[in-house]
Amino acid sequence: VDTTGEAGLDFDQQLLAIQQSWSVNNYQLQAAAQVVAFEALLAQTAQLTQDYPKRAEAWVWQGITQSTFAGIKGGLGALSLAKAAKKSLETAIDLDPVVLAGSALTSLGTLYHKVPGWPIGFGNKDKARAMLEKALEISPNGIDANYFYGEFLFDEGDHDLARRHLQLARQAPARLGRELADAARQTEITELLQRLDFEQGKEKG
Repeated sequence: VDTTGEAGLDFDQQLLAIQQSWSVNNYQLQAAAQVVAFEALLAQTAQLTQDYPKRAEAWVWQGITQSTFAGIKGGLGALSLAKAAKKSLETAIDLDPVVLAGSALTSLGTLYHKVPGWPIGFGNKDKARAMLEKALEISPNGIDANYFYGEFLFDEGDHDLARRHLQLARQAPARLGRELADAARQTEITELLQRLDFEQGKEKG
């Protein structure tokens, strides 16, 4: 079996290229350029899952790309992308639930948190909490596991616990090859902590 795909790159190189493209597309591009870039990235992740159907990492990144693009597109078109992302992430979890430090569980939990509930979508707070807590068991010090659980807790009004997880996310170890994503996530952590300060200030005031 030939394990090299696009331009002779092996699986790990292709995966890293997808992760780095996602960071650029998500954090540095806007408007039409971002949509075009994400459409190209969707094609790339689809090819990777086709070439490596048994590699959970490929399905994780297809799911992450689909769910991010859903957030960018918004509206009704977003729901079909969110459903596709759910399917990709469930496939990843079936193959390897702890893949990429629980990334599939973190991403699926975040989808359950952000997608509208019935009758419009499949959003479900209980499922969101269960998935995000499971991801934390796998990656107790991870930046994404702590950030997304902190964001969920913030939205649920559990401000003290949200702060604890956001502080853990802030102290998370750097990830090799993910410098841009880590820097952007740290900015998001800071912004959410500022919103938390404001909310808790109002509570005390």
